[in-house]
Amino acid sequence: MRLAQLPQEFVGAQPILATLEAAGYEAYFVGGSVRDTILGKPIHDVDIATSAYPEEVKALFKRTVDTGIEHGTVMILDHGNGYETTTFRTESGYQDYRRPDKVTFVRHLEDDLKRRDFTINALALRQDGEVIDLFDGLSDLKAGVIRAVGDPEARFGEDALRMMRAVRFASQLNFNIEAKTLAAIHTHAHLLSQIAVERIHDEFVRMMLGTAAYRGLTVMIQTTLADYCPGLVGHTIDLSTIATVPELAPKNEVEVWAMVAFHLGLSYPDTVEFLQAWKTANHIIKSANQALHLAYAQQYHGVTKQLLFAMTPDTIAAGTNVARMSGYGPDDPNEWLTLYNALPIQDPHDLAVSGADLIKKMGLTPGPAVGETLQKVQNAVIDGKVNNDVDALLKYVQEKILTTDDASTKK
Repeated sequence: MRLAQLPQEFVGAQPILATLEAAGYEAYFVGGSVRDTILGKPIHDVDIATSAYPEEVKALFKRTVDTGIEHGTVMILDHGNGYETTTFRTESGYQDYRRPDKVTFVRHLEDDLKRRDFTINALALRQDGEVIDLFDGLSDLKAGVIRAVGDPEARFGEDALRMMRAVRFASQLNFNIEAKTLAAIHTHAHLLSQIAVERIHDEFVRMMLGTAAYRGLTVMIQTTLADYCPGLVGHTIDLSTIATVPELAPKNEVEVWAMVAFHLGLSYPDTVEFLQAWKTANHIIKSANQALHLAYAQQYHGVTKQLLFAMTPDTIAAGTNVARMSGYGPDDPNEWLTLYNALPIQDPHDLAVSGADLIKKMGLTPGPAVGETLQKVQNAVIDGKVNNDVDALLKYVQEKILTTDDASTKK
């Protein structure tokens, strides 16, 4: 197979391959960028594989960076772009089920490609557009199949994270996982416990953001991979419910975790603990909990102006999508955001009076009572009971709050 037209990302890197080939070495584009080009998808990183050893690569180019030279990777800097160029290699001795104990540089492309995870990722591309397919990856791309290169038992025994990559690709590409590969995932699922949570976290989120997340979740349940993820053991039914959501389409990581927490029925404190176990960033945890709060409110007692005031447009959008995916959202997807935008104030600092005003003009004694009064004033403004105007607010305090509060709040 020969591609008639290469993406501009490859065209810009062609001089790198040309330089390597002119020196007598082989050089190819490899990895996901080749796969995505064939599928007509946008590409991101351009990776190059070559028969030249790292020192030979460095001798050919003026500007290089040793980004992973122990594994044969050199970054070639060219016209403001960086191209990771890796020597053909074999790997052996995966004692931690993730990284090879030994890397050996080789001169033959086949030796390099046969160590890769899946046939659709074991394609190489010449600078003239010719695709090198040694493991029938093109057929698997056409059939929509994820198949391990060679023996799947060996591939997952080498690197257990490949199992999560398989379910992620199933989701992102809407592909099926080939039977032997699927069986090997089931056999080796327990090895996922050897992998750093941060790595599993990244693959899980990317899987949930795929176009067919239900595929990945279904495989995780069928193969028991889910049992080796933080906080998911014993939640097969809950995960199955997520997998059957008709329009499962979270838009970002916040929605991913709010959706999972919602269907697991987690409380807010439990959600924090759950997401911390997943090594989730603190700002994501905070936003996911707010989105969860909104989804729960819609499910049980309805969304109020006070609840929306405590949120941001982003968390409102996330909570709306989670609620709608789960069958509880408003008919109008913009309803809650419209209500939020119509609030008289959207931040406590927008309130026209301050604690100092209450002390100076209303005679309140400094202390907790000031904060309590400000909270009542803020709630009244949000609910539309009084305008956010200094005179109107001071009058409200005098007539609606101080007259009913304990006289001890005054001097």
